[in-house]
Amino acid sequence: MPLDWAAMQNNLGRVLKTLGERESGTAQLEEAVATYRAALEERTHDRVPLDWAMTQMNLGNALQSLGERESGTARLEEAVAAHRAALEEYTRDHVPLSQAYSDHGLANGLAALAIREKSAPRMEEALTCMRAAVEIYRQSGETYWLQKATVRVTEMEAELGNLQKRTPPLGRH
Repeated sequence: MPLDWAAMQNNLGRVLKTLGERESGTAQLEEAVATYRAALEERTHDRVPLDWAMTQMNLGNALQSLGERESGTARLEEAVAAHRAALEEYTRDHVPLSQAYSDHGLANGLAALAIREKSAPRMEEALTCMRAAVEIYRQSGETYWLQKATVRVTEMEAELGNLQKRTPPLGRH
């Protein structure tokens, strides 16, 4: 029963991610990432597209948590890629609330990259994604995530302002 096994791996990954976020090290987060990747061997896009998208979104969240504890950008870039992959299936017409959750995760990943890279354009992209999530949350009546996303928009706008102050205009150095 490979799909049942993959579902259990996905659930195990969520537990490992939660535990990993409560610890200072990265071992649990790394294990969560490995567990999600194992689940994706069975939860393929062709076989179970919505389950695949859910696992991609969860993988993106775990990679972001891991990437925020590391100094480079590789894990954050992987997180963004996983969220973008989930959005192949999580569309507004098909599953709008799932799209909002994935847009939310993508926005957080892009924002983390923007801060790490000191990139105003990347933060602008993050804001676009988060604002899209806010719109869907509002339309869906999802008040808990609407509140969280609205706060993140304000935080990202402030960070964008900081990044724009640091970036010299083109042609000036």
